Amino acid sequence: MRIRGIIFDMDGTLLDTLPVCYSGFRSTLLKFLGREYSDAEISALFGPTEEGVFKKLLPDKWEESLQHYLAAYDEAHCEYSEPFPGIKAALTLLTERNIRLAIVSGKGPGTMAISLRHSGLGELFEVVQTGSEHGADKPAHIKKVLSVWNYNPRDVAYIGDTAYDIKAAKAAGTVSIGAVWADTANAQCVKDMEPDLSFESVESFVRWIKDNI
Repeated sequence: MRIRGIIFDMDGTLLDTLPVCYSGFRSTLLKFLGREYSDAEISALFGPTEEGVFKKLLPDKWEESLQHYLAAYDEAHCEYSEPFPGIKAALTLLTERNIRLAIVSGKGPGTMAISLRHSGLGELFEVVQTGSEHGADKPAHIKKVLSVWNYNPRDVAYIGDTAYDIKAAKAAGTVSIGAVWADTANAQCVKDMEPDLSFESVESFVRWIKDNI
């Protein structure tokens, strides 16, 4: 396996930001729709960017609700600003070994900018692809990064914490890596997708980098 670049998912892979997403959506939907949504109900909305979600749920107030969400997301992010322990070391090691780094996420540009600012990770990534308001389309966004880099798909890995991330990596033709170190990850669903590699801890991911890249 010859890896020249690694593309990362954001929420649940680099940062423990799913609680931040839930908090922001819960606050916004309570304000604009008048009831408190559960984590499961909020998770079912994921796919489009936040803009896409609010355009669907609140077509007449989507701009106002989006601004409320971004403010709530920014405030809640302070508690979850640090990447998962070991992630910065992993990224530094990859950079030292001349591995190109990118992000492909379903997040919108607003929340992506907030997360990169709070975490201090922005400068480490050459390309950042945010999501689509029309729905999940990670394979196309992974292919955009491949085009920028002009790399063959099997020279690149995509790493994420959900079954969809593995499906997207396979659809784009890249090496698929499961990252199931977050408490929010469903390790069995990821493993059922039969990724090329899967790591239950950042430490094991770092060991793999040291031994194989």
